[in-house]
Amino acid sequence: MALDPTPEQSAILAEARSRDSLLINALAGAAKTTTLVMLASKLPMEPTLCLAFNKRIAEEMAKRMPGHIACQTLNSAGHRAWGQTAGRKLRVETDKLYTILQDQNSRLAPADKRDAGEVFAATLRAVRLAKSAGYVPESMRKFGRSLCDISDLLESFAQQIDVDPDDSFCNAVDRVLETSIAQAYDGLIDFDDQLYMSILFGGSYPRYPIIMVDEAQDLSPLNHEGLKKMFGGRLIAVGDPHQAIYAFRGASHTSMGDLREAFNMKELTLSTSFRCPINVVKNVHWHVPHMAWPEWASVGIVEHLAEWGQGDIPDGSAIICRNNAPIFSIALRLIRAGRGVKILGNDIGASLVKTLEKLGPGNTKQAVVFGLIETWREAQERKAHKARLAGIRDRAECLRVFAEVGETLDEAAAYAKAIFAASGPIQLMTGHKAKGGEWPIVFHLDPFLVPSPWAIRRAVETGDESQLIQEKNLKYVIDTRAQEALYYVNTEDFR
Repeated sequence: MALDPTPEQSAILAEARSRDSLLINALAGAAKTTTLVMLASKLPMEPTLCLAFNKRIAEEMAKRMPGHIACQTLNSAGHRAWGQTAGRKLRVETDKLYTILQDQNSRLAPADKRDAGEVFAATLRAVRLAKSAGYVPESMRKFGRSLCDISDLLESFAQQIDVDPDDSFCNAVDRVLETSIAQAYDGLIDFDDQLYMSILFGGSYPRYPIIMVDEAQDLSPLNHEGLKKMFGGRLIAVGDPHQAIYAFRGASHTSMGDLREAFNMKELTLSTSFRCPINVVKNVHWHVPHMAWPEWASVGIVEHLAEWGQGDIPDGSAIICRNNAPIFSIALRLIRAGRGVKILGNDIGASLVKTLEKLGPGNTKQAVVFGLIETWREAQERKAHKARLAGIRDRAECLRVFAEVGETLDEAAAYAKAIFAASGPIQLMTGHKAKGGEWPIVFHLDPFLVPSPWAIRRAVETGDESQLIQEKNLKYVIDTRAQEALYYVNTEDFR
């Protein structure tokens, strides 16, 4: 039997027939998707677009939304828009940028080729960051507009790649982008191009009288421009500014505020969490003091465990940490205790294995491997921006975790491959990967890692608290995944 709408939901539903654009601030577990569906059923019967961040969510929304509402991803809308503009069938090639850069490097002089090879991965990362930020090289601005200049990207480059972005590096980024843009006009694109080309190079977007968008706090400046192209009179956006944690991916940390100003939106709130028990809600009042619970909510548990072990972790639980290394350490211990685990978002796995294999010969003994890892860390830190230091150290700690269980480098790599391939009822992940999920019991592992030292130092030294706010948001995200119990635990206390 469906529950009656809360007073906050009723206030939102009452706006269904107005012409106002709505910005709904929905806290963790506040039934935002359910509320969107309820609202959609009361909207005028006009062409309506509901935008989701990935195909799975779009398909789930389509099953719940009225038939006149088109549910699709931002990328699929961009793909269609650019296909019409290019006037040809588009071909999506996921490794397009890799192929471009590899071809360009192959034509360099031997000495330059060696230098370019050392920054190959960093260059690819920088190109993707540039696309996300809406950067168009000066030479291509006769075809499309740029949302920023290269100078605006330099700090972002320095924080998220492991090289100094000097003139030579930036020129290489420009060359890759120039070729990529030219290929997109010929119909060859990658997934980033679906938005980059359609938004900045005159993609033909239809306008909708009503647009609905979820996870509004995660929109990038490029996404905002896309909304402006499709906007036909009314925007209804739902999100939680306190869950904005993806600035490192290009999301604007002021996304919801920017939407409010750009589209003159009326603000409404969903503050009652139907996921979290009373004690978990109270536990996050330091960050969201207006968060509430329904009258039928259970009390729940929030507890710091002085000791814990595999016997304390029921199947179906989640272990969540800010950093990767503690997750891998606990996962290995659980596997050795006969427990089944699964690491969510294990895309870092292949990269770590590759780094291990490049440290030296496979028969290198454990004691030597530790020294090689330290040498690798020092070399990475020498060329990295200070914002990257914490990430490099976490990565080095990940390598040590696997070195500790392997007598040789080959064995360490084998353990790493095994853990990333494992599948079991206990799930482990970083806070960034946990967003959007919920579990009966959550173990917040090594909570002292939040906020990161870099975020604190940046706030103190520059007065810029944007990174610190993202870190506080991350703690809130981790803690509000719990449906019944939240336990704070430390790696060193695992027995």
